[in-house]
Amino acid sequence: MKTRNSTKARLRANGPRIITPPPGPKAKKLLARDKKVVSHSYPRDYPFVMDRGIGAQVWDVDRNRYIDWMAGIAVNATGHSHPKLVKALQEQAEKFLHISSDFYHESMIRLGERINEIAPMQEDVGVFYCNSGTEAVEAAIKLARYATKRQRFIGFLGAFHGRSMGSLSFTASKHVQQERFFPTMPGVVHVPFPNPFRPVLELHREGDYGDTVVDYIERVIFQTILPPEECAAILLEPIQGEGGYIVPPQNFFPRLREMCDKHGIILIADEVQSGVGRTGKWWAIENWNVEPDIVCSAKGIASGLPLGLMFARQSIMKKWVPGAHGNTYGGNPLACAAALTTLELVENGMMANAIEQGEFIMDALAEMQMRHPSIGDVRGLGLMIGVEFVQDKTSRQPAQQLREEVVRHAFQNGLLLLGCGRSTIRIAPPLMIERPLVEEGLELFEAAVTSAEKKHKLL
Repeated sequence: MKTRNSTKARLRANGPRIITPPPGPKAKKLLARDKKVVSHSYPRDYPFVMDRGIGAQVWDVDRNRYIDWMAGIAVNATGHSHPKLVKALQEQAEKFLHISSDFYHESMIRLGERINEIAPMQEDVGVFYCNSGTEAVEAAIKLARYATKRQRFIGFLGAFHGRSMGSLSFTASKHVQQERFFPTMPGVVHVPFPNPFRPVLELHREGDYGDTVVDYIERVIFQTILPPEECAAILLEPIQGEGGYIVPPQNFFPRLREMCDKHGIILIADEVQSGVGRTGKWWAIENWNVEPDIVCSAKGIASGLPLGLMFARQSIMKKWVPGAHGNTYGGNPLACAAALTTLELVENGMMANAIEQGEFIMDALAEMQMRHPSIGDVRGLGLMIGVEFVQDKTSRQPAQQLREEVVRHAFQNGLLLLGCGRSTIRIAPPLMIERPLVEEGLELFEAAVTSAEKKHKLL
């Protein structure tokens, strides 16, 4: 790993990370209260009870300091409580807090104009405002059906698109997400996502796995169970998030775009986790120089304020008539103010920082991989990075328990991480993260990996 001679001095300057082993006494009291009143459906990974945050650092209620490498599942794009964001919210709150989307306000219009400027389509786009990623996906599904007059779709195994009933019909990363909710929306056919580390299609032999998956759709799906003229849209994440931070091979999106054009199928890019500069471009799909027809955005678009956007080519969006779809809170003035400020900050340095710090992390992880038998794969773009753990590098069997040990050990020592896929850890810090916190986080991460490998007798 690259030399980090000043790390100890920086740690002394920042103060100790862990004062009281978590969960501390204050956290335990709050956890007990939470258990009595909050839904048990939330998948809490570890007992972190937040008190405050600045940038890429957070403190719990017992004054323990953590480096944040999860950013609220890639939501806090500009870091915690960025002063420009706080000021924008204060100024808007003094004017008005709400006007329904049945009416007009300037920041909603300005945000639409800004999205039109940065959208990954040359054609102008129209924007639908909502509150979350799953609502953005629901809107995209409805628009695709309405515009094409077709009823069926293609989704991908390993995908996560949300938990409302329409988006849930596409979600296929963990069976617990669909368990006991059948039937979901009918008409969705799932195909394998092109995961270069774990190809599953028997017809794949060599070459670009993206070609293999598109050929499978054309030669198998369209020839057996789904006539292409009945397919309204293909919905997918440019980089799978919950499925394991899977980056598809180079040929996949160009071939997929070509196939959609051939059959009149709408291509929907779910950029809820991968968009807004996280991969070093406004939208992850731009890494393949491919234009989608519809884009879904949420999470990082407003740095923590609830906001979802679905935007589409105007030639598609204009097919909707007034009343075809709507949303009471969509375009909330506070959320729009947050989004406008977020886009300004991301454009003016944070997107470039995502590339710079992401390349540094990827290089450090590649070195780390050579020292650790459990690290099977390192992949990602910008600050959307996945580290997949295996039982051994020959069989590539997922090491889920070891992954969990890494996450827990990191938490106990001051680094917040989240898993994804069967045995992957996602690295998705705020886009503004500074190099010292990157270096400190890498040391904590490697210490956690070493501890887990020793426990599982891999070292």
